[in-house]
Amino acid sequence: MLYALDRVNGDPRLLPNLTLGARILDTCSRDTYALGQALSFVRSFLPLEGARCPDGSPLPRAPPERLVGVIGASASSVSIMVANVLRLFAIPQISYASTAPELSAPGRYEFFSRVVPPDSYQAQAMVAVVRALGWSYVSTLASEGSYGESGVEAFVQSSREAGGLCIAQSIKIPREPRPGEFAKVIGRLMETSAARGVVLFANEDDIRRLLEAAAAANLSGHFSWVGSDSWGAKMAPVQGLEAAARGAVTILPKRASVPGFDEYFTSRSLENNRRNRWFHEFWEEDFNCRLPHSTQPHGDAPHGGPVRKCTGRERIGRDSPYEQEGKVQFVIDAVLAMARGLHNLLREACPGGGLCPRMDPPDGRSLLRHIRRLAFNGSAGTPVTFNENGDAPGRYDIFQFQGGNGSGAYRRVGQWVQGLRLQAEEMRWGPGASPTPPPSVCSLPCGAGERKKPVEGVPCCWHCELCGGYLYLADPLTCLPCPPQLRPTPDRTSCRPTPILRLDWADPWAAVPVALATAGLTATAFVVATFVKYHETPIVKATGRELTYVLLAGIALVYAITFIMVAEPGVGVCALRRLFLGLGMSLTYAALLTKTNRIYRIFEQGKRSVTPPRFISPASQLLITFGLSSLQLVAAAIWLLLRPPHALIDYEMGRTPDPENARGVLRCDMAEGATLACLAYALVLMVTCTVYAVKARGVPETFNEAKPIGFAMYTTCVVWVAFGPIFFGAAQSVERVHVQTATLTVSMSLSASVPLGLLYAPKVYVVLRHPEKNQPRRSRPDP
Repeated sequence: MLYALDRVNGDPRLLPNLTLGARILDTCSRDTYALGQALSFVRSFLPLEGARCPDGSPLPRAPPERLVGVIGASASSVSIMVANVLRLFAIPQISYASTAPELSAPGRYEFFSRVVPPDSYQAQAMVAVVRALGWSYVSTLASEGSYGESGVEAFVQSSREAGGLCIAQSIKIPREPRPGEFAKVIGRLMETSAARGVVLFANEDDIRRLLEAAAAANLSGHFSWVGSDSWGAKMAPVQGLEAAARGAVTILPKRASVPGFDEYFTSRSLENNRRNRWFHEFWEEDFNCRLPHSTQPHGDAPHGGPVRKCTGRERIGRDSPYEQEGKVQFVIDAVLAMARGLHNLLREACPGGGLCPRMDPPDGRSLLRHIRRLAFNGSAGTPVTFNENGDAPGRYDIFQFQGGNGSGAYRRVGQWVQGLRLQAEEMRWGPGASPTPPPSVCSLPCGAGERKKPVEGVPCCWHCELCGGYLYLADPLTCLPCPPQLRPTPDRTSCRPTPILRLDWADPWAAVPVALATAGLTATAFVVATFVKYHETPIVKATGRELTYVLLAGIALVYAITFIMVAEPGVGVCALRRLFLGLGMSLTYAALLTKTNRIYRIFEQGKRSVTPPRFISPASQLLITFGLSSLQLVAAAIWLLLRPPHALIDYEMGRTPDPENARGVLRCDMAEGATLACLAYALVLMVTCTVYAVKARGVPETFNEAKPIGFAMYTTCVVWVAFGPIFFGAAQSVERVHVQTATLTVSMSLSASVPLGLLYAPKVYVVLRHPEKNQPRRSRPDP
């Protein structure tokens, strides 16, 4: 400070014709003592109302000191106590080291300013460091008092604003810790051992004792410390405790050496520095000697050991180690700020120069206004400015203590100037000097497709739950179902289109039924061609030619429906399915029923009378057959009119427990029930025909078609009985519709092949291979 005063008074451009002096008082780093010291120089400002001499004249009093402002203090608790007094007398105060956020409160310490940033900025920088290290779960540790408690409070507030960071524990170290207190602190920190990152706002002595307790508990290296500027780059807290401090990340306001100060200070001696009343104490401490008239007890050196008298010829930096103290820059900047503010006020109040009455004494509020407006380059070349609360901007250097096993050093690894720039590759962790920081998280990150289920009250702790089934991870905390037409991606972070399943002609489920249908149609066409060619032969005539062709047409329709069922669904295909799915079978079984019924009625009528039954002529038979089958056609037509057909993609039908196997099924709007409804009438005709076939089983051999029809119906019933379990058993299959289509078409082809094979194959064989049996019988002559 004295050096700064010399610079101000030696600058002719700053406060010309005025000398700036100082009254320097020791605070002893105690707020109550500092309060007494402050009262000693503000007492002259107090009015003496009612105090008079015996003759009634006013009590004489010394004129008040020409006090324009206060520089200091260092400790936040001291600055807070002094600021509460100075604000009553409108005396501006500039601190060079007090960083408590409480001092930024508007309206409470309005005359307080500082050239160092408040801990609220420091807290933001420390939060940025913690987040950059990938930590989300840390503990905080504070020394009792305004600095530690307000620092932790600012850190907690900044962590809330930044998000993604939780406080495991907030522990406070008492002002006067009892024996074993720090061992208890380490024990409490181990209660949340996953929080390996510990943020410290503690004084130097508490930091050292904490490291000692960690080393004693054999936990060196378990915790990773993040220290505030009270730790900074000091060696005293870590001396002999390098292993416990290894990897500690600390923060310091950006500082630089002041050019010229080293030369000035190293040239100080007992002869040329008598104005510093504490310089002789420093001299004894720095050179480990004793001066005459020393306050030290006789026979003891300051560091113990043999007594050595100071010669006065010792030199700083030559006979003792010297390094510029980190606060030098800020002390000088505080003095310069006060001087520049006073200079600007002087130019405003006294335009003619000199010290006018308006400046004797100067107005504190006006001086504060000019101080807050300042913007200049300080003693180390760094900008000096103040915001509306009197705070300096936040500029910090980030250090890491590296080394261990008896040695170590602080290494600059980054900076924070309105944002963090961290050189993570320069950082080292643990005994192996790993470049990867240890984890400090409550819960490990969830895997792909897993959501976080927070633990109540601790948002940074969670359990991981898989988004199962058709759920996807909408955000880290929420699983949502995919829309019906979508399925989750393999990592379940989004949804993707569900593939559409189409029945291809080359697919086995289509190829086999089509091959059977093709063979059936070929065989049917061959039978029809044979019967047409041999239309007038006895065997063809005996089959009932008109009804035979109707029956063969029905069989051909049954085979042809396979191609419609395999074709890709569309409006036309779906309409054809509704019309012809049951029509071919209805026509076939209507013809068979008419044949069987005719045989049965003829046989039964012959038992009672020689009169033939009615409606047995070919025309009647055709009329009955078309009448029975027309019911199927009319019902299908009404269905088409009431509900026009369409194709759809059914995602529910192709939904499987595993979304990877899910498919959208392209099908007609005919559910299983509708398919069976199309066949219901034909099946009724089939069962009725089977009943008549059973009744007609005893007819004479003359009615040669009765027994083949019976065998055909029995076999057909077996086919359709087997059809049910296969058709409905495919309900859980991925290719459910394909399996059901194949089952249905094969069953229909088999049911068509049975009458074709049993009724007409033998006849075609006889017609082609044994034509001699297909000749009309000649009537024998009478004897």
